[in-house]
Amino acid sequence: MKKTYLAVIALGIFFLLLIQMAGTLVESIYILDLMNTSLDEKVLGLLFFFSPVLLFAYRGKRPALTVWILFGILFLARGLAPYLLTLGRMLASGAATGAALTLFPLLLTARTKGESRPIPASWISAGLALAVGFSVLLRTANYSLDYSLFPEGGWLGWGLAGALGFLLTTLDWGALAQGQTRARPVALAVTGIFLVVGLAWFAFSAPSVISRWTEGDYSWIVIVVSLLTLAWVGLSLFRPKWINKISPTGLLIWNLLFTTSLTLTLLVNRVPFPPTPDSPAVVVGAPTWIQGLPLAAMLVLFPVIYLDLRVFSARVREANPRPRDLIPGTLLGSLTLVILVFMHIFTNVWGYVEPVSPWFRNKFWLPFTLMAGLITLLVGWKRSSAPNGQPGSERTNSWVWVGILAAVFLGTAGSALLTTRVQTFEPREGAIAVMTYNIQQANDDFGERSYSGQLALIREVAPDILALQESDSARISLNNNDIVRYYAGKLGYYSYYGPTTTTGTYGTAILSRYPLSNTRSVFTFSDQDEIGTAEVEIEIAGQTFTIYNVHPDGSDTAMLVFAKELLERSKDNNKVIALGDYNLRDYEDAYQLIDGVFTNAWVSNYPSEIGPDGVDMSGDNRIDHIFFSPGLAARNPVYILPPESATDHPVHWAEIVWEE
Repeated sequence: MKKTYLAVIALGIFFLLLIQMAGTLVESIYILDLMNTSLDEKVLGLLFFFSPVLLFAYRGKRPALTVWILFGILFLARGLAPYLLTLGRMLASGAATGAALTLFPLLLTARTKGESRPIPASWISAGLALAVGFSVLLRTANYSLDYSLFPEGGWLGWGLAGALGFLLTTLDWGALAQGQTRARPVALAVTGIFLVVGLAWFAFSAPSVISRWTEGDYSWIVIVVSLLTLAWVGLSLFRPKWINKISPTGLLIWNLLFTTSLTLTLLVNRVPFPPTPDSPAVVVGAPTWIQGLPLAAMLVLFPVIYLDLRVFSARVREANPRPRDLIPGTLLGSLTLVILVFMHIFTNVWGYVEPVSPWFRNKFWLPFTLMAGLITLLVGWKRSSAPNGQPGSERTNSWVWVGILAAVFLGTAGSALLTTRVQTFEPREGAIAVMTYNIQQANDDFGERSYSGQLALIREVAPDILALQESDSARISLNNNDIVRYYAGKLGYYSYYGPTTTTGTYGTAILSRYPLSNTRSVFTFSDQDEIGTAEVEIEIAGQTFTIYNVHPDGSDTAMLVFAKELLERSKDNNKVIALGDYNLRDYEDAYQLIDGVFTNAWVSNYPSEIGPDGVDMSGDNRIDHIFFSPGLAARNPVYILPPESATDHPVHWAEIVWEE
């Protein structure tokens, strides 16, 4: 029993560190390169994924020394990563990812002390499930951001890495060279393992991203993912042979159903964008219950990925390979993950990385379908290695495990409910404060994390309505960090994410002290970035205000189409506030079209466009605007420029007043 729980915890921490560091590596490269809409030498940081090629030089001598060198790199890099600036974080997370991936073939062929066979497949499966359970807890408790990946939680990263080091001492590394000299090829099985880890990394280890695909209920998604994941751990430990009741055909059907439900979950939230400037805008409201059916099915079916991992691990175990025999599969798996990461990113930056990226426009579903589909194919490729007939592992009835799993689940469920509560605020008399903030995915003008600085500035201003642009961060390119949820939770505001991540916009979210109603996203013709405008209604003192958060970009034609649609949609509303990063200067046609109907908060107070403190927002300096309809007025408009704005844009706010 003791061997079981120590080995499973070791595997759980290993997979958790791998997912954390791989995500941080991709995030750091994205911030340094792709957020500037260009590629340079920093993208070579992805070569860390191919570090296992170094194992070709490994001859099986002194395996324990090799393991501890790799662990030392992983320990130091993981521990230091949260405290470093972006470039340093990229190098540290790259070193940690490379060390973990190189350690993986050694870990997969290791034995627990006193055993003659590698670690049982059920333990490996339970280890990944435990990693996902831990990840969900760490993120949910900190409003969707992994607490251990930020300076305030860095101590936990040291603790996790240190615990892994202790647990590695329970494994027998001297047996690494005892595999068969001519083991059966296992490259496809190892690639299957990487695909399963990829699905966990891309989605299930951070359930907030699933809620952002679908506008599904965040708390329930978190609770279901956590419950089923931890239940898998429990079944693997307490009833390890139950899985033998699933036939090869049953496993294949389960995978097919999961792949179908995952694909449908994404496709039913896919938006048919206007293809031409003359095409009508597409308005997307709250999802219907029919759209929720594939999501519900996917959440119920997703534990099949843990069973798939058990199948692939069993195939490796049956071949009894040496670490060198796993290198081809490890490299192929790493290459597959890198390609899938690029595919995912290209669905967002399709207008900037030509000639490759345009083909990926509106294909957010593709990398997920490929992962699940390839897993299904690999599981069905060798039907004889389905669960039935696999060697089981020792059964444990330890109350220690019951306590661990119960604590993780209760902590996760409680956090999901507590972190989504909203506060009650005292309303202002005859006015609301509105603020537009292009947060650049919570990074400053130098490409460094600035979530704490941005949050402090928002709290200082205390706006009633907060419009965020470039806020669509709940995706793999930004390590699945849901900044909108983080800010809304910390502030106690209501929130509307705006266009879902499946649409590929950069994000237009609205946070509010007042309840939001009639939330919808409006998509107009675009030829570089998807133009998705968030639209909500709020009621203040018996009056209904319509709020638009905008972030258009593209050709002059696309900008004019956007401006005309904004005016058309708002013409029947007498209390309109349209704010955001317009990417428009006051001499451009689209700006003048809007300015002919609405009033600009800054210019209405300072016709010279220069503030009383000397802040010059004339000409090209001003693209972030607050417009409002006749009958409203603005007072005390303010711009704060970078670097004080903690982003690459000025932050702009004003009070909007009206007659009672």
